[in-house]
Amino acid sequence: MTTATAAFNPASAIRRHHHITLCVGGAQEDYDFHTQVLGLKSVKKTALYDGDTPIFHLYYGNDMGEESTLVTTFPMRQSGRLGRRGTNQTKVLMLSVPESALPFWRGRLDEHGFAVTETEVFGEKRLSFAHPCGIEYELVGTGDDDRAPYSHGPVPTEYAIRGTHGITVSVRELELSHDFMAAGWSGRLTQEETDRLRFEVGDGGSGRIVDFVAEPGLDQAGWMYGEGIVHHTAFQVNGRDVQTAVKWHLEGLGFTDVSERKDRGYFESVYVRTPGGAMFEATVSKPEGFTIDEAADSIGREFQVPPQFADQKDALLAFLEPLKY
Repeated sequence: MTTATAAFNPASAIRRHHHITLCVGGAQEDYDFHTQVLGLKSVKKTALYDGDTPIFHLYYGNDMGEESTLVTTFPMRQSGRLGRRGTNQTKVLMLSVPESALPFWRGRLDEHGFAVTETEVFGEKRLSFAHPCGIEYELVGTGDDDRAPYSHGPVPTEYAIRGTHGITVSVRELELSHDFMAAGWSGRLTQEETDRLRFEVGDGGSGRIVDFVAEPGLDQAGWMYGEGIVHHTAFQVNGRDVQTAVKWHLEGLGFTDVSERKDRGYFESVYVRTPGGAMFEATVSKPEGFTIDEAADSIGREFQVPPQFADQKDALLAFLEPLKY
């Protein structure tokens, strides 16, 4: 038994969300939605690290892009590929706002032309609407979220988004996801309804929530990159030793569809395809974070060329769709 394995506690390895990544439509449409409507900071402008065809990778969050404040996107409209929605896929991104801010957000979304529905699930008041490409979003009113919002955006800080709240994963049945979360992903079952389960990781609460909803009547979702779907949810772990131990633990449970460690420039990632089909990621931030290629007072301002295109900057920028910021 290695030291890493001996120190590994499967009940607490997964700490909180790190980021949530979406396959969206046009880059400008997505950029304006997240920065001008939702009021998030543009934390990084780069390109997808996988594959040989350039695709933007845009990051949004708070001032420094801290873990669990991040939403990242792959604008796919340029590729012409549409994602296939359905069950066995993450379907809803929940973002945390102060409960007292919900009337402000209702008015703001109305003013920007978004259809909004007020709902309540697991005792939480929510505003449900959709990204311009169709991905479901919910602003969830919370009372005890002390994460710092973006401090210089178009939304006053007292109303601003604090970060991720949770995700909702559509599955055909709940039992297999229950087994995965409890045995493999440090999840504690904290609430349940007839067709829903709520798990929380780490210390629990906003930024640490994974909900599952049983929707057996939907068609099987697709896994290819394509406009209009959630691609994956990343969760923070404390160091490479823990990340390695999470991989070994999952493989020891029989979840052998676990990737090798991948360097994503600002963090390192290990991916797993969950039993219901949604992709999760165990993520270790690099100490420099988003300042690894930009100064702290200017992160997100300029496009950063990923390593595989390092000698093709001009061609890369000419190929990618125009983006004004």
